[in-house]
Amino acid sequence: MQVNEVIETIGTVLDIVGVAVIAGGLVIATATFILNLARTRRMAGLYQAYRRGVGRSILLGLEFLVGADIIKTVAVSPTFQSLGVLAIIVAVRTFLSVSLQVELEGRWPWQPAPAAEKSGGGRPASAE
Repeated sequence: MQVNEVIETIGTVLDIVGVAVIAGGLVIATATFILNLARTRRMAGLYQAYRRGVGRSILLGLEFLVGADIIKTVAVSPTFQSLGVLAIIVAVRTFLSVSLQVELEGRWPWQPAPAAEKSGGGRPASAE
């Protein structure tokens, strides 16, 4: 097996892992939402927790997908055209990641975390 084939295989595996993380996260978040809804019979707070779970799985999956794109494009076929396509893909996925993170945390990634989150609360003070 040649080096290019190994690198291509690694990129493909990362693609599969990224899709699996997104799909698995959606299934887990949905199952958790349904179980909590059945247990409490109240929608208050459950929907926001569901959206956070879905958003986190999408963010993590996007990280794997971007990594796979970088590996496959740069290591296997580094032409100017493929690098341009990669730049566009990474830009779109980065925009999606930042948008999701802002929606989940209520702040820009470069802004300091609220005191409740720093002390181990795990969520911004506005979500409580």
